[in-house]
Amino acid sequence: MLTLDLTNTPRWHDLAPGVRIQLRPLTTALMVATRNDPAVEAVPEDSSDEERAVAFAKALARRAVLTWEGIGDADGNPTDPSPEAIDALLDVWPIFEAFQLTYVSKGLLLEQEKNVSASSPTGPSAGATDTAKPARKRAKTARRT
Repeated sequence: MLTLDLTNTPRWHDLAPGVRIQLRPLTTALMVATRNDPAVEAVPEDSSDEERAVAFAKALARRAVLTWEGIGDADGNPTDPSPEAIDALLDVWPIFEAFQLTYVSKGLLLEQEKNVSASSPTGPSAGATDTAKPARKRAKTARRT
């Protein structure tokens, strides 16, 4: 069941011990704006998926981050979010991964769910039998020939 959160209130996300950020809800408007972000559109077409993911995550974070705790400058002084600071934060691999897992993937998970359907017991997959051979049997057969 899809649960709708009609409050649309920002939420805190823990990204590392002592590091948390408050983010806007991941809405359609936010995703569309991020897809049309100049930094995302400037990524060359021949870029890898990873390069595109980093550009998208940074653009999304620049729009979504409201405030944070546990993040400071080079001298250890607490700092407020800025576009440069947000980009620098996401350059830290464990933080990038946590941001992707706790924020971005939740929206994409729902996107994935709508593209997958369960096999229908009365549809074309009903009564279907496996035609693939187990890997070991195939390997033995391949060695004999």
